[in-house]
Amino acid sequence: QVQLVESGGGLVQSGESLRVSCAASGSSSRINAMGWHRQAPGKQRELVATITNDGSTNYADSVKGRFTISRDNAKNTVYLQMNSLKPDDTAVYYCYAVVNYRGPYWGQGTQVTVSS
Repeated sequence: QVQLVESGGGLVQSGESLRVSCAASGSSSRINAMGWHRQAPGKQRELVATITNDGSTNYADSVKGRFTISRDNAKNTVYLQMNSLKPDDTAVYYCYAVVNYRGPYWGQGTQVTVSS
């Protein structure tokens, strides 16, 4: 079983920055990919960013140039640095991981709120 624990969400003002983290534990011997989705009230969950085992990254168009995903393989942790935040970025951010080509496994979510 794989457990994902997110941290770092909170309330910020428009234009500010925030970093969220997600640590994987349990049967996480080989993590193939990790990333973030988000879900705003009344909207579908959407992909934000992904990073694969070899370091390849992918971003939603809406966050390109503002968000950066990174990964510490030794700690099985993925980070999402969010800069120039906008009110439209307000959502619950969910970490996910593909482990041993199974999953995705999901974290419990962390709230990010950006006030205007």
